[in-house]
Amino acid sequence: MTRRNRGILIVVSGFSGAGKGTIVKELMKRHPDRYALSISATTRSPRQGETDGVEYFFKSREEFLAMIRDEALVEYAEYVGNFYGTPRAYVEEQLAAGRDVILEIEIQGALKIKKRFPDTLLLFVTPPSAEELKRRLVGRGTEPMEVIESRLARAIQEADGIEEYDYLIVNDVLEECVREVHGILSQEHLRVSRNLEAIEEMRGELRHFAKCREGKGD
Repeated sequence: MTRRNRGILIVVSGFSGAGKGTIVKELMKRHPDRYALSISATTRSPRQGETDGVEYFFKSREEFLAMIRDEALVEYAEYVGNFYGTPRAYVEEQLAAGRDVILEIEIQGALKIKKRFPDTLLLFVTPPSAEELKRRLVGRGTEPMEVIESRLARAIQEADGIEEYDYLIVNDVLEECVREVHGILSQEHLRVSRNLEAIEEMRGELRHFAKCREGKGD
């Protein structure tokens, strides 16, 4: 039985400040041939050190709306006053090539993708506590307090949607967390529902053997 080498579409979401971006970067660094990171398009301004085409594709609002009209996005959503979306072409190419494609997007987009593509695996990343979440947001030092408060308020809404996800990832010790996530993704490739073609291939071979045996009996 030959398992089909098709990638899995993976969505990583979580509270802002939970460390989901760090987890994804570590996965990419340790397993560069296994995973592909889908770069999102966004209308928000670049943060210090961010480069267009690396962290995000930075678009004007008009450019983003054109992508929506052209159906060039797998999904899109508005979050804290800005649009975020996943370009379609790159995702489809990487999955066909057998690489697991990781999308780092917020909860609205994640649930839209799950609805359109039921085989999508959803991971939700959270810190050990709400107090730790606030500490991390403040500690980044990249945003004013009113934005941080907006993100904490948004986290209340996001907490109501966690039940829709497949796995809850508690990011306490980064090293352990990255190993845990990689293990989950590796196991997903063994799930029966992801190997139906290979199973049917095995059944076909067994039926062929049975026919050959019947023929010899005649």
